[in-house]
Amino acid sequence: MGDFSIHISANLVNRLAEDGQKLKKKTKKTKTKTLQEPEKSQTKVNQKQTLDDSKTQQGILSPGWPRQPPFFMPVNPSTQYAELDAIRSVLQESERVLEKLHKQEENMVQEVTERAKNLHEKEFKLPYQKPLPCLTEKEACEACYKDFAKDPLKCSQVLRTYADCSRRARQQV
Repeated sequence: MGDFSIHISANLVNRLAEDGQKLKKKTKKTKTKTLQEPEKSQTKVNQKQTLDDSKTQQGILSPGWPRQPPFFMPVNPSTQYAELDAIRSVLQESERVLEKLHKQEENMVQEVTERAKNLHEKEFKLPYQKPLPCLTEKEACEACYKDFAKDPLKCSQVLRTYADCSRRARQQV
C-alpha cells in the first residue's frame, strides 16, 4: 500500500462550515403562501429540489460518482479560448527564442572550434630550427668511443676535431 497524506487548509474548513450552515438554513420549513394554488405547488417543487441538491452534495444520491468540489466554477468559453490563444502565442514565442538560441549555440561552437584549432596549430608548430653545428664531428666522436671502448685514447684526434669545430661555432654566435 502506498503512503499518502491529506492536507486540510483553514480555507477548506471554513467552506465546509459555511456549507453546513447553508444546509441548515435550507432545510428549515419555509412559510407557504396561501394566496394562490400554483405557488404552493411551486414551493413544494423548490423544497424538493433543495433536498435533492443537498443529498447530491452529501453523496447520497450518487454514491458511485465522485462529488465535485463546492468551489468549482464553470469557465466562460470565450475566456477559455482567449486563455488558450494567449498560451499558444507564448508557446510560439518561446519556440522562436529557442530556435535563436540553438543558432547562437551552433555559431559559438563553430567559433570555439576554429579558435581551438588555431591555438593548437600555433602551440605545436615548431619554429624553424637551425641545424646543429658540428653534427658530423659529434657523430664521428661517438662512433669512435663505441669502437674503442677499452682504449679511448685512440679517439683523441677525432675529439680534437670536434672541440675545434664547437669553438668556431661559439665564436660565430
